Amino acid sequence: ARDEPAGSYPRYFTNKQSYWTVVGVNGDTREGLLDTRGMLETGKAQFSIEPILQNRNGLTTWANVTTTVSDAERDLPIPSVHWSGTPLELSVTSFAAGAPGKSVLFGQYRVRNPTFKTQRATLHLALRPFQVNPPWQFLNTPGGFARIDSISYDGRRVRVNADRTLFPISPPSSFRATTFARSDLLDAIRSSLPLLPHGATDKLGLASGVLSYSLNIAARADTVIYIAVPLHDSDPSCVRNGSPAACTPAWASAQLDSAKGQWQSDLRGVRLQLPKSATRISESVRANLGYILINRDGPAIQPGSRSYERSWIRDGSLTSTALLRLGHSKEVREFLEWYAGFQFDNGKIPCCVDARGSDPVPENDSHGEFIYLVAEYFRHTGDTATVKRMWPHIAKAFEFMDSLRLSRTTAEFRTGDKRVFYGLLPQSISHEGYSAKPMHSYWDDFFGLRGFKDAVVLAHALNRPEGARYSAVRDSFQSDLHRSIALAMANHKIDYVPGAAELGDFDATSTTVGVDPASELGTALEPAIRRTFDRYYVNFLKRREDGKPWDIYTPYEWRVAGTYTRLGQRDRAHELVDFFFQGQRPKAWHQWAEVVWEKEDTARFVGDMPHTWVGSDFIRSALDMFAYERDSDSSLVVAAGVPEKWLREDNGIRISNLSTHYGRLTYSMRARGKDLRISIARGVRIPRGGIVVDPPFKSRPKRVLVNGVSVPIEAVIRVTSLPATLLVRY
Repeated sequence: ARDEPAGSYPRYFTNKQSYWTVVGVNGDTREGLLDTRGMLETGKAQFSIEPILQNRNGLTTWANVTTTVSDAERDLPIPSVHWSGTPLELSVTSFAAGAPGKSVLFGQYRVRNPTFKTQRATLHLALRPFQVNPPWQFLNTPGGFARIDSISYDGRRVRVNADRTLFPISPPSSFRATTFARSDLLDAIRSSLPLLPHGATDKLGLASGVLSYSLNIAARADTVIYIAVPLHDSDPSCVRNGSPAACTPAWASAQLDSAKGQWQSDLRGVRLQLPKSATRISESVRANLGYILINRDGPAIQPGSRSYERSWIRDGSLTSTALLRLGHSKEVREFLEWYAGFQFDNGKIPCCVDARGSDPVPENDSHGEFIYLVAEYFRHTGDTATVKRMWPHIAKAFEFMDSLRLSRTTAEFRTGDKRVFYGLLPQSISHEGYSAKPMHSYWDDFFGLRGFKDAVVLAHALNRPEGARYSAVRDSFQSDLHRSIALAMANHKIDYVPGAAELGDFDATSTTVGVDPASELGTALEPAIRRTFDRYYVNFLKRREDGKPWDIYTPYEWRVAGTYTRLGQRDRAHELVDFFFQGQRPKAWHQWAEVVWEKEDTARFVGDMPHTWVGSDFIRSALDMFAYERDSDSSLVVAAGVPEKWLREDNGIRISNLSTHYGRLTYSMRARGKDLRISIARGVRIPRGGIVVDPPFKSRPKRVLVNGVSVPIEAVIRVTSLPATLLVRY
């Protein structure tokens, strides 16, 4: 690659990072990838298709054009890449259509002539033994090479190896192939060297082929080429009786319309109508919802399509919370019912499940996460029938988790150095930072506490007799956890909540689960929690402002933005929002990888793109700005993360159909001059603590009217009946 002209090989051969996104349909087990240069990977560890333009001046590749990316239609997971800066412009759009198990990956190549005279050129679509996934992507699916032992074309379809087929929906002018030993494909095209006209076989697995399209494009006109690659064994629906005669560009265009329509349907529901300065929030919520649905394998919620094509209850439970808040309860029910089937006989919930089955690794957060998932589903849906079916799994998980904590209540844990572990869940490697040596991770205990709390909730919902005993266990565990954290802080001479009892380490991203979902604000832990995030903020400012290179972070830190909203620190939350949005790669695809390197070209592992556990952390933190449930006073808090400038721009904000524990919430807010107008519609139940509206203004209001009636002025506005129209004058 170093010896050939730039652009002859994928960008990662220059030892620079390549970025990409996922292409697929909701819930399918197979997906493609499209990179920011227009290279399309046709399946996991499969060959890719690279566009090349050729005219009398030579070849145009990704290396000698300006590339930009966009969505084919705003906020839909149908990505496009645009080439400009040459006499002809190229747009590559990829999408998938069809039912899961029968979906087809499409490439649309639109060549446009922006000049005022006719242009002649050739579009080459090179089929090469390279993945979009770069070679330093080592986890689960090694990136880079994608073996092509044989490639051939019979005038109707291209066959790659024995199991893959590509349909040139737009008939090519020619097809040629080569082996690596015979000639590099692009070198042969560039030098007009003869290639094999029908196909090639390569013992090295480095065969390649090219579909070539001779173009004669009038001034200011364009032409569109389509190809289709089945992601499964079945042919596209246009193939009838073995013949692809009906596979026409018009059919492919209709498939694109169908894909757009299906995504519009799949992503309907919650609407975030925000001013222009905040549209990155609404667009990214919608896009990451789409990515979550694509990364699902049937009922299995997964954080990625390559490196992380596995299901963890850890991220599955938190991703499910994001789905529930956006109205996607069906997918959550399917996931929890599917995952429950892998529970061990002793009640243990496996941390991870993939095609090989349950992972037996001892990770002690999983049991609480499963119970929390069932309870969260119940809180959003009221579906007692599903809870009844899940009850045997809940009870077994509770008893197993109880047995774990009891193993730390024996005499050896009552005194001495082990006293700090008394009543906790045993050490585990659920936290990646402790994978070398298991630790008593408070991450496990916070999720355990959430599980004990929610087992009580579900027992009472079903009128189960176990409720009283479960309550006693919950209270005992909470007391032991608080005592342990206080002792660990004293032992290590720290004033923050540590990540692990043994280490006294600082890990605010882990401690976020103590705030949500464990709901420990309003308890004896709150002062230590606040000091933890005060310390995080100091560290954040150093990373952002001191000018020293910070090298790397993981965008799981998005959870901290939601934590600041729940702590009543909206300004800090938005400082994090501004910083983490800089980590989108690329911004127009509204996505995050698992790892963000400060220097975008750093050729190192980034995990999946998009990584949808990170995406769900973003969604949950973003939605917290607009509404969240507060356990300490049983209230629904509205607008705690909304900044004043949003309310003064355009028409303010309007949130529609946001799912909460109390039903669907719809409200609008707008500020003009000294007046703030708030309207909350019917459709959400009033919780015991009321609906608490938390405006962003620093000064105390001078007058508050609710439905035209003056009410006492307090620090917050508490609504106790709906519909409600509020006028707040400052």
